[in-house]
Amino acid sequence: MTAMPLQSADFVNWFRSVAPYINAFRGKTFVVAFGGEVVADGKFVELTHDFNLLAALGIRLVLVHGARPQIEQRLAQEKIEGRYHHGIRLTDAETMLCVKEAVGRVRLEIEALLSVGLANSPMANADIRVAGGNFITAQPIGVINGIDLMHTGCVRKVDVAALRDRMEFGEVVLLSPLGYSPTGEVFNLTLEDVATATAVALDADKLIFLTDTDGVHGKDGKLLQELTVVEANKVLAGKRKLPDDVSLFLPCAVRACEAGVARTHLVSRHTDGALLQELFSDDGIGTMVVESTLNTLRDATIEDVGGILQLLQPLEAEGILVRRSRELLEREIGRFVLLEHDHRIVGCAALYPFADEKAAELACLAIQPGYRRHGYGDALLKHIATRAKTMKLQKLFVLTTRTAHWFIERGFKEVDVEQLPAQKKTLYNYQRRSKVFVLSLK
Repeated sequence: MTAMPLQSADFVNWFRSVAPYINAFRGKTFVVAFGGEVVADGKFVELTHDFNLLAALGIRLVLVHGARPQIEQRLAQEKIEGRYHHGIRLTDAETMLCVKEAVGRVRLEIEALLSVGLANSPMANADIRVAGGNFITAQPIGVINGIDLMHTGCVRKVDVAALRDRMEFGEVVLLSPLGYSPTGEVFNLTLEDVATATAVALDADKLIFLTDTDGVHGKDGKLLQELTVVEANKVLAGKRKLPDDVSLFLPCAVRACEAGVARTHLVSRHTDGALLQELFSDDGIGTMVVESTLNTLRDATIEDVGGILQLLQPLEAEGILVRRSRELLEREIGRFVLLEHDHRIVGCAALYPFADEKAAELACLAIQPGYRRHGYGDALLKHIATRAKTMKLQKLFVLTTRTAHWFIERGFKEVDVEQLPAQKKTLYNYQRRSKVFVLSLK
């Protein structure tokens, strides 16, 4: 029995919706970190399909794997007790042998799965070349509170030039949680330390942690889809007990963003395709941490005409907005302000002043459907009202056929058409029968 295909229109709309992300991500560097649990649970097969797709789209990938469950299993086989100090593994000589064996096996398994190229599978015709090497220079953590952690180390330096050379040749770099010293010693590292240090050194565009939870949740239990560094620090400083992986990875996300990594994501490893859903959809399905807010209000320029048209045309087709030609938009572009989210236009509005009557019209207020519950309409309205006040205008009016209640809830009062400025009244379209609402700016 074959699966039902996507409806043609749905497929086309979906495919078009990911185009901006594909264009934006091409040539960018992503560091993806995942624990050994992903391999132990057999989930890495699906993940290789996603890595293959990202690589095919021209994204430069650095993969950082962990091996904690495999190390624990190897220690148990050797009847060696795993010892920790302040949550850090104490790695003596015996433990280090088990660490090397476990990490080596995990790495070989990952490389084998990335090399699969079976026909009629997502890996068909895949040409993933995996690069490895002594890219990480490490140093011992040393003695903490009188306890010598021995072969447990931390990242001292990342060989950025070598990593970029490998990626320039189209190779996917695979980093293990091991580091090497100039004296020839090997140190046991944590995957989060390797991933964060590598992302910072490469000035990566994204650092992604695959976690046991689906991200960071607020006090009400709802997923926090976007956090600034300030907001993330408040979560960490709060009195709520956080899941272990959030306590582990969220500080790394903050550290990376503060050091220049553009975006850090915490995404569930349990959801098939979570990586793609997080990267190629407007809302994502995990938590994204950024240095500061992604929202920007700015004046429109002539280069924005195409983006404004894409925003307005669906509403014009529904009869919600009056049609505007490209030529008219080009002439009136100075009237428009834009709201961008992560450098994408998601909303616009225009201000048309009537100085003689100390009034102004709010027009073309439009928000992309996926962003209409984020307060962006309110942000644009506030910005337009503030601008009108600076122009010494006393009232803001709007003509609408469908959104009367939205404006009423924000303090607008319905008035008669006769109260429109004289110039606007002569242009009123009695066939549309738009309602007129006014907001006092006094």
